[in-house]
Amino acid sequence: MLRASSAGIQTKQQQQQQQSDSTPDRCVTIFVVGAGHRGNKYASLAELHPELCKVVAVAEPREEARLRFQKRFAIPNERVFTNWRSPVRYQEPLADIVVIATQDRDHEEPAVAFAKRGDYAILLEKPIAPTLQACRNIVNAVKKSGCIFSTGYVMRYTAYSRMIKEIIDRGDLGDIVCVQHMEPVGCYHFAHSYVRGHWRNEAISSSMLLAKSCHDIDWLCWIMGGSRCTSISSLGSLFHFREENKPEGAGKRCIDCPVESTCAWSAKRHYLDPMVRGEETPFLAWHVVDGTPTVENIEKALKEGPYGRCVYQCDNDVVDQQVVQMQFQGGRTASFTVVAFTEAICQRRTCIFGTKGELIGDNHTITVFDFLSRTKSSQTASCEDVPKPMRGHEGGDYYLMKTFVHAVASGDRSSLASPDQILQSHALVFAAERTRKQAENDKRDLSF
Repeated sequence: MLRASSAGIQTKQQQQQQQSDSTPDRCVTIFVVGAGHRGNKYASLAELHPELCKVVAVAEPREEARLRFQKRFAIPNERVFTNWRSPVRYQEPLADIVVIATQDRDHEEPAVAFAKRGDYAILLEKPIAPTLQACRNIVNAVKKSGCIFSTGYVMRYTAYSRMIKEIIDRGDLGDIVCVQHMEPVGCYHFAHSYVRGHWRNEAISSSMLLAKSCHDIDWLCWIMGGSRCTSISSLGSLFHFREENKPEGAGKRCIDCPVESTCAWSAKRHYLDPMVRGEETPFLAWHVVDGTPTVENIEKALKEGPYGRCVYQCDNDVVDQQVVQMQFQGGRTASFTVVAFTEAICQRRTCIFGTKGELIGDNHTITVFDFLSRTKSSQTASCEDVPKPMRGHEGGDYYLMKTFVHAVASGDRSSLASPDQILQSHALVFAAERTRKQAENDKRDLSF
């Protein structure tokens, strides 16, 4: 049953919030492995709250990124490394926490190595690994050592998610019967990351469901109160970003394509043109070059690099839309849709249907309709209290890091997603992908 006493659950939620907001007994130290976007984002907490944590070491193979990170956090030369292999062998740990934010396929080896030491707390970016066996290897090593461990399931920590969880746990909706959850990836975000970018091809990264949405599957399990998922299936495909959909006369690169001006997916329009006009640098342009974007280096990147390619002529193979169906103990169901073709970027939309009421959420405003009183009540989640540098994922980055730092400082890991929960959500993704691929290979004529 998903009902619970109002007072007890509210107190638990309030305690968890107070824990993340409180000042720990000591300042913890952080070693960042992978000084890319996510590594920098997590490390930002040290600048915002130097009383909570301090970044003391970094391992990063790219020279410019490594030096930039070193300067940002004033890290001494003897604690700056090109990779994690030598520091993991040091007799004494370099820090209390190691944040592993390398590319997905480079997670397993450092995660297992640091877990085996047992003297580092590990925050591993999601997905923890691109294969189920690698995930099991990591979780087994963590459980054997007993180290504090969690992953970048930032959705659990947003004000929006905490508000929904309080409503459910308070019993306002009665027993949860069905959940509909949707992630709009965003048209340009998808083209950047999953057509031209690092996560475009399953062989070099992972499935799109794993890379983008494993924390949505975790979120659904969390919303269902930890009930076991008993059945899962999925359908999806690479529908649009295929060579056969290429406009007639299109070139291989947007920078000199004769039909670029009529293409919604133009890399030139998205990355370069706003800078030529003197407008604010587009957010994703920072990921196209290693360093500060300029008109010159963006133009060069579009001529030579992966982000200037025609979206219909890349080596991408991950799906651009997918639906996952889940059944939980007791017959409750949940569905999850992830789709590329949206204006909104990662602004989840959720409907939760219970025996006492219905909840509709749009990532900010939550409206509950009560069946007995026939009344509606709304409340809005805000991340205005989150410092601007860490407002990503609706403040989830900020509260995840604060919660993890508190867990390490206090030894209380009760507010973290557990290793078993993390493994379960990853395993469900792999199971969903198996059913999707089986359906793709077993197309049948359903005409009548």
